[in-house]
Amino acid sequence: MGIGMQEILLIVLVVLLLFGGKKIPELMKGLGKGVHSFKEGLNGVEDKKEEEKK
Repeated sequence: MGIGMQEILLIVLVVLLLFGGKKIPELMKGLGKGVHSFKEGLNGVEDKKEEEKK
């Protein structure tokens, strides 16, 4: 029931068709920045919890 190689290739092909080859690096850069800021936010919450315990 998991995603196989054929499904991944189909998804990649659809993304290429929708956005084109030049737009994909920009989309991935934005996605990377979003993930980075999300991780920073989680670290901030964990730091606040540790400070409250002290």
